Amino acid sequence: MRVSVLRVALAQLSPIVGDLEANVEMSIEAYRRGVAAGADAVVFPELMLTGYPPEDLVHKPGFVADNLAALERFAAFTGECAAVIGFVDSDRDLHNGAAVCAHGAVVGRYHKRLLPNYAVFDEARYFTPGDHPYQLFRIAGFDVSISICEDIWSPSGPMAQQAAGGAVVNLNLNGSPFAVDKAALRERILATRAADAHCAVVYVNLVGGQDELVFDGDSLVFDAEGHLVARAPQFVEDLMVVDVPVPAPYRKRLLDPRGRLPASRLAVTVISDARDRAPVASVPAPVAPVLHADRELYDALVLGTRDYCAKNGFSDVVIGLSGGIDSTLVACIATDALGADHVHGVSMPSRYSSDHSRTDAEALARNLGISYQTISIEPAFSAYLDMLAPAFEGREPGLTQENIQSRCRGQLLMALSNEFGWMVLTTGNKSELAVGYFTIYGDSVGGYAVIKDVLKTRVYDLCRYVNATAGREVIPDHVITKPPSAELRPDQRDDQSLPPYEVLDPIIAAYVEDDLTASEIIEAGHDPDLVARVTRLVDLAEYKRRQSPPGVRIGRKAFGKDRRMPITNRYRG
Repeated sequence: MRVSVLRVALAQLSPIVGDLEANVEMSIEAYRRGVAAGADAVVFPELMLTGYPPEDLVHKPGFVADNLAALERFAAFTGECAAVIGFVDSDRDLHNGAAVCAHGAVVGRYHKRLLPNYAVFDEARYFTPGDHPYQLFRIAGFDVSISICEDIWSPSGPMAQQAAGGAVVNLNLNGSPFAVDKAALRERILATRAADAHCAVVYVNLVGGQDELVFDGDSLVFDAEGHLVARAPQFVEDLMVVDVPVPAPYRKRLLDPRGRLPASRLAVTVISDARDRAPVASVPAPVAPVLHADRELYDALVLGTRDYCAKNGFSDVVIGLSGGIDSTLVACIATDALGADHVHGVSMPSRYSSDHSRTDAEALARNLGISYQTISIEPAFSAYLDMLAPAFEGREPGLTQENIQSRCRGQLLMALSNEFGWMVLTTGNKSELAVGYFTIYGDSVGGYAVIKDVLKTRVYDLCRYVNATAGREVIPDHVITKPPSAELRPDQRDDQSLPPYEVLDPIIAAYVEDDLTASEIIEAGHDPDLVARVTRLVDLAEYKRRQSPPGVRIGRKAFGKDRRMPITNRYRG
C-alpha cells in the first residue's frame, strides 16, 4: 500500500507566561529552523504566544489585544511552510485557539471544543468552547485537522469527527502538565485515537516550569495504525522534525465500518499542494528513550525549580542545611538546577543539634561544591526564652520552645535573602505538609517548596538515585540511614510524633490523592485509630498549608491548585 509523508517540525518550547514579545521571537526562530529542515508545517504548543496557563491575565482586555497583535507579528514571518500556533482568540467571547498561518497571514483558526475543568485546570472560567463547523487544511497535498489538548482525549471528540470528514493527519497542540506515570497513559490514549480514526497524530507539548506546574514535553507522533513513530525527550526544549507516514485513507476506511467516509467531506482550506513541494531527503524518526521513574521525577523537580527561579529573576538560592534527608535532597536538586556557584547552604545549629548532623551537612556541601556557612541560632533562641520567661512562668517547656527554634532559623534565612537577593528554598515534604508536621513562619518560610509534593518514602528513593547516578557518595550514607529527626529537643525522632513513614504515606496517598474517606481507608485494611488520627491531622493542617509557598507538582493531586479544601470544615467521614 502506497505511503506518502508529511514533514512536520514539532516545536517543543518553554514560553514565559505574559512575555508576548519573547514568545513571538522564540516561535519565529523555531519556525525558521523548521523551514530550513524542509518542514511542510511547524506546530507549536497550546497557548504558545501567551504562555500556559495565562489564568486571569485573559480577563484583561489589553492583554488579549496584545496577544492578537503578537499573532499578527508572528504570522507575517510565515511563508509556504504552514505554522500552527496557540493563542487566545476573541470574538463574542474568549477562546483557547490555534491559528494556522502561512504566506504572511493567518489563514485559519480553530477553537478548543473540550475545556478541562478538573485538577489544575480552570478553562471553563476563562474560555467558551468552539462551535464553528470543523474545517481541514491542505498542507503539501494532505488534508490536515487541528485539535487542542483535551480535544483528543475523548473517544468521541473532535478528532473522530474530523477524520470521518477526510482528515489524514491531526495536529494536536498541548499544555499537558507532568505527573508521575502520565507518559505511558498519554501514549496508550494517543495510539488508540490514531488507530480508531485511522488518522496520524502529531502531539506537540509544552516543556518547562510555570509556578507549580511542570510541562515535560514528551511530544509524540503516531501513524494511522497507532504505531509510535517518534518521541521527543522529556524536560528539554526540542525541535523534532518527523516525516509522518500518511497512507491513502480509502482502503482501510472502506473495509472498516468504524472509518467509513461520510457522504460529504469537511471544507478544506488549501495552503500548499503536493506538486508545490520541493523534493527532500528523508529524515530518521527520533525516538527518545523512556526515562526510569526516579530519573523522571528528579528531572521534573530540577526543571520546575530552575524555571521558577529563572523566570522570576532569581539567580541564587539559600537553603537551611540541617544534615537531614529533606534539605539534602533539596540541595542536590538546586545544584543541578542552578549550578553549584548559585546555591548557598547554611547550617543553623542549636543546643539540640547533633554533631553528626553538622558534619553531614558540611560533607554534603563539600561534595556538591556549594557555599556553606554556620550561623548558630543559640543566641537568638536564648534571648527569646529570656524574654518569654515571665509570661511562661510555671509552665513546662514544650512545643512552643521547639517552634521558636524553627522560627529563629526562618528569620536568619530571610535576612540572608533580603541582603543578598537569594531565594529561600523550603525543604518540607508532602508527608510532613499533610499532617502539619512543620512550623508555620518557621521552616515553612521561603519562596519555593521544591519537594512539597514528594512523599517522604520517595525522598529516600531519590537520595539513593542521586548517589547511584553519580557513582559515588554525594549524599553521605549516614543521612540516608539515620532515623529522621527535627532535632528540636533531646533525642527527638520523627517516629515519636508520627507513625513510620512506610505506614503513614499510604494513608496520606489514599486520603489526599485518592479522595477516600476515613471509613473507606479503614475498610481497605488500615488501623482504625491510626486512620482517624492521620486524617484529622490532615484536616487540621489546612490553614497552615494555605500559607505555604508554591512548589513543584508531580503527583495526581498536590496541595494547592489540585486540592482546594475549606479551612473551616467539620466533615470527618
